[in-house]
Amino acid sequence: MARVGVLLLNLGGPERIKDVGPFLYNLFSDPEIIRLPVRAFQKPLAWLISLLRSSKSQEAYRSIGGGSPLRRITEQQARELQSYLRNIGIDATTYVAMRYWHPFTESAVADMKADGVSDVVVLPLYPHFSISTSGSSFRELKRLKDDDDEFAELSIRCIRSWFDHPAYVSSMAELIKKQILACDLPQESHVFFTAHGVPKSYVEEAGDPYQDQIQNCSLLIVDQLENSLGFTNSFSLAYQSRVGPEEWLKPYTEEVLEKLGKAGVKELVVVPISFVSEHIETLQEIDIEYKEIAQKNGIVNFKRVPALDIYPLFIEGLADLVSSCLNGEGISLEEASKLPERVKLYPQEKWQWGWNNSSEVWNGRVAMIVFLCFLMELLIGGGPLHQIGLL
Repeated sequence: MARVGVLLLNLGGPERIKDVGPFLYNLFSDPEIIRLPVRAFQKPLAWLISLLRSSKSQEAYRSIGGGSPLRRITEQQARELQSYLRNIGIDATTYVAMRYWHPFTESAVADMKADGVSDVVVLPLYPHFSISTSGSSFRELKRLKDDDDEFAELSIRCIRSWFDHPAYVSSMAELIKKQILACDLPQESHVFFTAHGVPKSYVEEAGDPYQDQIQNCSLLIVDQLENSLGFTNSFSLAYQSRVGPEEWLKPYTEEVLEKLGKAGVKELVVVPISFVSEHIETLQEIDIEYKEIAQKNGIVNFKRVPALDIYPLFIEGLADLVSSCLNGEGISLEEASKLPERVKLYPQEKWQWGWNNSSEVWNGRVAMIVFLCFLMELLIGGGPLHQIGLL
């Protein structure tokens, strides 16, 4: 009888303050997070960014208790999913593979091999596919498979995205309903979807389906609220968490909050649509930074829908995805790990200087300027980085 391993993919996060710098280095070492024209620049730039950003990031993690709860919650989700699968007759063991922090993908693969798993279902805990999240994790898994003959012998099926799964949509709608009803004037509250952003060039130049999936998902949830639960509240969608100088998907969350406040919205139900567990973007960015912006702009009642975590219907939905994959649905790891045809990581097709919104140009130019500034700091003990407060 086949032994089934369910591999849950997630980003990972620093569990202690001292982990923040190494975590950032791992994150920015990934060419799908920052794309450079020359591969040799990737790790030096990642080291520099982690050095410059560590202090601010540590402060953010201190504000939520000193570290990310992502690993703890993901492991809870894994246990709940494993229990549910076994209760419905699927003898499965769940494993957690984080992309940029412990437990790393290599560790999960080693555990599956040691347990004698023969069939693997790969389930990203990202409902919406992006080349920088699920795509990066799939390609890391394929790299390990290509280098490991024992792992390559396993039957591996992948779930690419599941933003439109009925249980996920219904779970989100139910949690939103609870927060609407908690408002002073439920019928007048505004439902505000906020998703993690990606660079605009990923969508327009690289063909990333992320934006389309986010938009379609929000409409599915609104439809569920209206037609199944009877709520016809106004709603909007924005994108948060942008990094660096290039243009990301718009509208930006902070800008929409300002507009809603000026338009007279007093009660807001904030929905972290692309997050299935609590972490820095929900606990610090939304609950602290965005709440402050909202209140400064006249929004009196700021309600935030909790992340799904181990919400029972959500776990049931994950189990249905696994079951469907075992029954013939899902795709191969090779197919899941393919980049869109327009994406080329190393080397880029051309190198150019100029002011445009191409991620290759922006990130390459910034890398070179910052690297030169850093060399100046080392040589003369002062310079532009000191002047702007980065050193």
